Amino acid sequence: MAEVIPAIIPKTFSELNQKLDLISGIAEVVHIDILDGKMTAEKSWPNINAPDSNFVKIIREEEAFPFSENIEYEVHLMVENPEEYIQQWISAGAKRIIVHIESFENPQKALEFVYRFNDQYGGDGSFLVTELGIAIKATTDYALLETLIPEVDFIQCMSINDIGSQGQAFDETVIPKIKKLREMNPDLPISVDGSVNIDTAQKLVDVDVDRLIVGSAIFKSGNILGTIEELESLVPTPRN
Repeated sequence: MAEVIPAIIPKTFSELNQKLDLISGIAEVVHIDILDGKMTAEKSWPNINAPDSNFVKIIREEEAFPFSENIEYEVHLMVENPEEYIQQWISAGAKRIIVHIESFENPQKALEFVYRFNDQYGGDGSFLVTELGIAIKATTDYALLETLIPEVDFIQCMSINDIGSQGQAFDETVIPKIKKLREMNPDLPISVDGSVNIDTAQKLVDVDVDRLIVGSAIFKSGNILGTIEELESLVPTPRN
């Protein structure tokens, strides 16, 4: 059984609150996509009208992140310069930070970033441990992850080609890639993000994915709790 994590690409602080209200008491962890309009075609809150007054209050710890009393957050940074964003989202209370390998010039630069992150926010560097995940696009060579995997907490595989927007087609090429990744790293937590729904989720469960990041399929379902429960109930298809 895979963990199901609702995903939100907020355009405004109000939209973020509205969607969080829908899943408060249902989901324990929520995935928030942050777009800079450079790595992605569009921007998301709080970058649309930065500096955003609501976000400033949160990172100054004048106000708590919405619904943080019963929801933990993982923050997916789809940005060109993730290091510029890290401290803000740590201050906002992020449980996990996800950065893209494509944000870095090469795997060595990515590894250097990981070392700095772990020194400052990992188990030995902070009283409040923040997990770090590396995201990788469907079309990027998974071999680039080799040196990073031992140093990060999880890998997030993107199963769409154009990151930063919902409603795209599922990229079937990720299935054999994830299968190989799992075979080589049996204990590695693997998340998948992008066009995850009832049909595609079964394929991902069959290759032993740990977390399903789900946006439209949850919020447009008309039955949020029922959809999450259905996704969580999926088990690997028996092999003959």
